[in-house]
Parts: sequence; C-alpha cells; structure tokens
Amino acid sequence: MTVTPTPASRAAQILSRPITLNGLTVPNRIVMAPMTRMFSPGGVPGEDVVSYYARRAAAGVGLIVTEGTYVGHESAGGSSRVPRFHGEEQLAGWAKVAEAVHQAGGTIVPQLWHIGTVRKQGQNPHPDAPSHGPSGLRVDGTEDATPMTQADIDAVIGAFAQAAADAERIGFDGVEIHGAHGYLLDQFLWEATNRRTDAYGGDPVARTTFAAQIVAAVRAAVSPDFPVIFRFSQWKQEAYDARLAETPEELEAILTPLAAAGVDVFHASTRRYWLPEFEGSDLNLAGWTKKITGKPVITVGSVGLDGDFIKAFQGEGSPVKGIDNLLDRLEADEFDMVAVGRALLQDPEWAEKVLSDRFDELKPYDAAALQTLS
Repeated sequence: MTVTPTPASRAAQILSRPITLNGLTVPNRIVMAPMTRMFSPGGVPGEDVVSYYARRAAAGVGLIVTEGTYVGHESAGGSSRVPRFHGEEQLAGWAKVAEAVHQAGGTIVPQLWHIGTVRKQGQNPHPDAPSHGPSGLRVDGTEDATPMTQADIDAVIGAFAQAAADAERIGFDGVEIHGAHGYLLDQFLWEATNRRTDAYGGDPVARTTFAAQIVAAVRAAVSPDFPVIFRFSQWKQEAYDARLAETPEELEAILTPLAAAGVDVFHASTRRYWLPEFEGSDLNLAGWTKKITGKPVITVGSVGLDGDFIKAFQGEGSPVKGIDNLLDRLEADEFDMVAVGRALLQDPEWAEKVLSDRFDELKPYDAAALQTLS
C-alpha cells in the first residue's frame, strides 16, 4: 500500500537531503543566513559567539554563513563590535567557532565583507572608516569620497584573497564573498554608484570586473575544492527598489563572468523569496540564477516568518505562511538550498523542529525580544 506523506514529513524529506558544494558535503538544505550582530568587542568573536553558532549547528542547520566579517583593509568597516577576519586574536576566535560548529555536526563559512561607501547623507554608521567606492557616490547618489584608485582596488582584492586563505587555514569549510545590499562590490556592480570610465565601469560586464577579480583572487588563494560562495542582490540598503538587472539577459551578463572567475555557489538575496523576479515567469532571483549559470543556488527572503510578520507585506505580493511554497520550489529544483534568517535567530532550534515535523513548537518572530536572544 502506498502511503501519501503528510506535509510535515514532506518537509523533512525535501530539506534533509545532503548536497555537495564543490568539495564540501552539507548534511541538509538548510542554511543560516548571515546576520550582523555587533557582539564582538574589538572585532574578536568570544565564547558567546562560539556558543551562538554551535547551538544552531547542533540543532540541525546544515550550513552556517557567519555574520559579515571585515576583511583586512583600512576602509572595510569602522564598527569596533563587528567581527574582523584578520588579526591574530580575531582569527583565533574564529578558529574556535569553526571547531565548535564541526563538533556539533555542522559546516560553516565566513562572510567576507567590505562596506564601501554606505553612508546616508547626514548619517555615518561607521565613523572610523575612511570611505572607499567606485565613484565616491553614496547609494542615494550624493558624493562621499574620491573614486578608488587602481592601488586601492588592488589592496582590496588582496585583502579578500588573504581572508579566504586564512579561512581555509583555520578550519572553515568555504567562504562567502559579500557582493550584495549596496556595499563595496555591489557599488561596482550597480550603474547608479559606478560611473567609472575605465575598465571597471560602463556596461554590466565591465561593472562586474572588480567583483570577478576578487573571485579569481580568492579562488587562487584556496584549494581547488574549497567552496567559494558569492552573495548578490538587486536591492540595496536604503534603496529597496534598486535593480542590477531589468531582464534575464542583463542578469546573465553579470553572473557569467562571476561564474567563470570561480564562483561555486550563488546566494541570491531577496526580501521575499516567493516573488517572481521578471515578468512572464514565476522564477525568483535564485531560480533565474540557477537557470542562467547551472551552479548551485541558495535562496533567501522571509523564510519561516509567521503570518503576523508577513501581513505587513501585503503590498509586495501574496503573503506566505508556512513553507509549502518553498518546498514546491525546492522539489522542482528551482534552487538548491534555503537560507533562514530572522526565524532562526528567534528560534535556534528552527531547523531541528522543521526536520522532525514539530511545526507546532516553532517560536513566532518577535523583534522586541531579539536583544535577549543568543
């Protein structure tokens, strides 16, 4: 007799499948999305950071992408509480994080980050960091600094490569390059902040040159089977309606050089994973990315958030409660993995509960309570 799986058991079946990313086998399809916390005084991740990541690995997260970590460049970022991925004490702290995650049965990659020119006019969230950007423009279009020189560009490329080499040396399973949300790499990708007339500016392919050079340098700095993930987005901080690509053809022009440079996995960041990216297709950004590149792709965007949170998005597509829509897309191979952010921050056991069909035990997202969560 054939037994029809219940929706809950279907979730366990689909999400529990292992996946290979270059030389890394991840035990399931659940990814912890990178979320900035600023809990690392002096840029050093302490024992609380170790336990924070290990707890979620022990509860079933297959792949952890850490919060953004500053690479070793003077303008990478200025907050003293954001972790750094350079310096003896900082890297020793991260080595403990990686070891604890492995002992808990998970895999982990650091997100390597350079903020670039991100200041809003009249507001500077990183006051100690000199501003660097392709054309000295903020996301809002106002001037902030002089354009980066070739020496500046070479120094940043070297900083990413060194961070990747250090990640492999201290025991991480791969790296994620942060090319999204209006930060430095994304500022080169986006025409509104990249007005350069040299090899780094112009059409979409030229605007990808800087990011592709970083990918190539990272690829050369690590072992051939060491996974390199690239996170990108259409939207920017303070510019949610911004778009790198208006058509699939424009998206292909951006992604193809990155894939050729050595990206193993793309992490397509959207704010609502269920929204179609281009007219005439139900594919989201991750779906289009996989169709274009053939690479494994991670989707993300309000996964697992309950109806009370989602109802605020009524004007941005049909609100989604539960993960049936997500499972349909995973089962159809629209994308390969799913990153969970706020829901996993709120409930460290989110993955374990979903994989063991304990949906009724999931904790609803509560922004007011996050300051006390660990």
